[in-house]
Amino acid sequence: QVQLVESGGGLVQPGGSLRLSCAASGSIFGMIRMGWYRQAPGKQRESVASITRGDTNYAESVKGRFTISRDNHKNTVYLQMNSLKVEDTAVYYCMLLTPLKNYWGQGTQVTVSS
Repeated sequence: QVQLVESGGGLVQPGGSLRLSCAASGSIFGMIRMGWYRQAPGKQRESVASITRGDTNYAESVKGRFTISRDNHKNTVYLQMNSLKVEDTAVYYCMLLTPLKNYWGQGTQVTVSS
């Protein structure tokens, strides 16, 4: 059974920074992509950033502010979030895509407020 455990969320002022972590454990076969999604109240879940072995992708709204990275030895993916805005407030979910299944973490709250 694969588990994804997120950490690093919290309350930050506009313009501040946070770093999210997602550690994957269990029987992971054929990791295709890992990524971060977010869901704000009353809105649909949206993709924020994703990473494969050699490529990264970002939503237009976070380009230049967020950076996704991965430590393959630790099966961990990170999301460095800088210049945070109020509209970045959401629950952030980690995602792992394998050939057999798509896995999700439990989510971590990020609140940007003055």
